[in-house]
Amino acid sequence: MDAAARQHRYADDKAPLLARLKKIEGQAKGIQEMVTSGRYCIDIVQQLRALSAAADEVALLVLESHIEGCVADAIREEGGEEHIRELMRTIRKAIRR
Repeated sequence: MDAAARQHRYADDKAPLLARLKKIEGQAKGIQEMVTSGRYCIDIVQQLRALSAAADEVALLVLESHIEGCVADAIREEGGEEHIRELMRTIRKAIRR
């Protein structure tokens, strides 16, 4: 089964992911307003770190879904070596950022 045909686990209940993404969107708009109004630099940096942490949490949830769904299915169906390599590349990129 190819990647496009797989049902992603997060697709079953997108609401928690979408809620987190909307919160991140609100944080970004708030930071834009902070910049526009000339807020203290350290306050802006603190909010940017909070936004980054929130985005990292969403990425972890999607990655967890990918492992539990796509990778696990590929291992059961096809051996999954390529999916494991893809997963490791993704993790390496995330850690190096």
